Amino acid sequence: MDFSEIERHGLVLLGCGKMGSAMLAGWLREGLAPKSVWVQDPYPSEWVMAQGVRVNDVLPNAPAVVLVAVKPQMMAEALPVLQGFGNGQTVFLSVAAGTAIGTYEQMLGDKTPVIRAMPNTPAAIGQGITAIIGNGSATGADLDMAEGLLTAIGQVVRLDDEGQMDAVTGVSGSGPAYVFHLVETLAAAGVAQGLPDTLAMQLAKATVAGAGALALTAQETPSQLRVNVTSPNGTTQAGLEVLMNTTDGLQPLIRATVAAATDRSKALANG
Repeated sequence: MDFSEIERHGLVLLGCGKMGSAMLAGWLREGLAPKSVWVQDPYPSEWVMAQGVRVNDVLPNAPAVVLVAVKPQMMAEALPVLQGFGNGQTVFLSVAAGTAIGTYEQMLGDKTPVIRAMPNTPAAIGQGITAIIGNGSATGADLDMAEGLLTAIGQVVRLDDEGQMDAVTGVSGSGPAYVFHLVETLAAAGVAQGLPDTLAMQLAKATVAGAGALALTAQETPSQLRVNVTSPNGTTQAGLEVLMNTTDGLQPLIRATVAAATDRSKALANG
């Protein structure tokens, strides 16, 4: 990514916990000058302090980007500090879950360029996926810049409507936790069939990670990959007959899981 515009005007990180640090690490790795980054965080980590960025320093007059990475419950306290950047050229890029674009427009001014993003935790290893949507004041160039910044932590997709963000939260935002629980339950099932705990967990982790990597890189669809593994009347078919039961198999369970997470996201956004 070309960081020249950002380095000219500066980038402010409001909050630099796990997600903010993952992004910062990616940008620095790609060549962003540390002195063009201002971190505002009451409890900066030792890692952040060692990166050569400006920590809790006087902010630039009109930064190119303010990345909002504080917890939603801290928003009302943290964001007013940056009100002076509203209704200008500064782009506010938010990765704060459950905070709608309208909230930023109310606090910063309705002419403020705002881009809302929903990353997920694999961002910590550069394997995340982030969905973005901008308001009417965010230009195509603003969205391109946001996408360029967010590719430091994985893939980026653009939404057509902010209303889709709740479903994104239910699928990819919360989804890693579902997969982690799948690893837990797959390992526990192996233990129930006589495997030692450590071996069962090693098998479960490697199986889920390997299958995920194959699904991501293979030309075939996940449906075809499943068929490829399934021999007629074999062991996989026996397992899938349980898992693919339309009444109490995985499909209705995952549908209900994603719906519950989506509904909770809507409730949080509505206060």
